[in-house]
Amino acid sequence: MATSSTTSRSLTLRRVESVDAATTVQHVDQLDEETLEAFYRALEGGRSLAATGTDLELGTVVVATDYYRVEPR
Repeated sequence: MATSSTTSRSLTLRRVESVDAATTVQHVDQLDEETLEAFYRALEGGRSLAATGTDLELGTVVVATDYYRVEPR
């Protein structure tokens, strides 16, 4: 689950072109079902997602067809 420091925040996804070696990267196949659904809803709707109920951490890059960095809204 998300850490307590992000539980009251909204997160956003920003497409990035590259990732440095120090960045935490997760493939969509590694996300639990709830997090995966929230990730795709946010991508499709162009909207934020709640930090509560997801395993997404700030700064993590999720790899789908592109790279998306998890950022505060």
